[in-house]
Amino acid sequence: METTVNGIHHITAIAGKAKRNYDFYTKILGQRMVKKTVNFDDPETYHLYYGDREGTPGTILTFFPWGNIGAGRRGARQATEIGYSVPENSFDFWIDRFEKHNITYNKVSEKFGEKYLTVLDPDGLKLELIAGKATDTRLPWETEEIKAENATKGFYNVTITTNKMQPTADILTNVFGYRLLEQHVNRYRFITDAVDGANIVDLVEVAGEVAGHVAGGSVHHVAFRVKNEEVLMQYRDKITALGLHITDKIDRNYFYSLYFREPGGVLFELATDNPGFSVDEPVETLGEHLKLPAQYEQYRSSLEKTLPALS
Repeated sequence: METTVNGIHHITAIAGKAKRNYDFYTKILGQRMVKKTVNFDDPETYHLYYGDREGTPGTILTFFPWGNIGAGRRGARQATEIGYSVPENSFDFWIDRFEKHNITYNKVSEKFGEKYLTVLDPDGLKLELIAGKATDTRLPWETEEIKAENATKGFYNVTITTNKMQPTADILTNVFGYRLLEQHVNRYRFITDAVDGANIVDLVEVAGEVAGHVAGGSVHHVAFRVKNEEVLMQYRDKITALGLHITDKIDRNYFYSLYFREPGGVLFELATDNPGFSVDEPVETLGEHLKLPAQYEQYRSSLEKTLPALS
């Protein structure tokens, strides 16, 4: 039985207007549109996936853009910050870029001896561009304006704000195979050695923090990576044995999933590497065409008229 997840698979958040979301992540941050599909439970809403060239697990940020949804609020029982790995000398480039495009950002700061730049997406989702201590060898997606020396390389970490960190820490260490790397005041950094990138979870403990509100500009769930369906179901047994409710296996076309809410209140997913994002279109043209789950293919004509244009 495998005892360690392979870091973060993907993170899913909620956005407002789809085109605004698309423009920010592809044109400002320089992500690749990896998959343009629909929400399995609400097919008149997109499910947009952004990542690297091949849609590698650990690079994928996905969104449900629900039009005029109200703003969320960061707080306890939430994933509150998403960290991207960037090259050490790229901060001047990003600051110039954010200023040019009137994007909200904060000055460069430091935690755990690593510099980071905070930026808010158009819906208020909090992102951090982080220059980690170790060299990130992952190959980034490049655009005409953003080359490898500055481009994001995938996730560095995700931060969870909690009233009491130990129950969530127990899931990370006893179930997922993470270990406590270091602590500074009320921030606890956990890492898995199974992979080199997208392998850090920070827990921030704030006893009196009110629960956040998940809506526009907030994280819906965090997905952790496992090799295949066999390993996925091994984890299901482990989580069930703890008395936690976990879903049956769900086919998401590009991976298989299980969902459960960890004791601190955050929705966690376990997702497989297989079959991957090239299962229904070549890597060379990922994200260029609307891909529908089989049950919605009969409604393609109607959905193509209903879903907003992205370009």
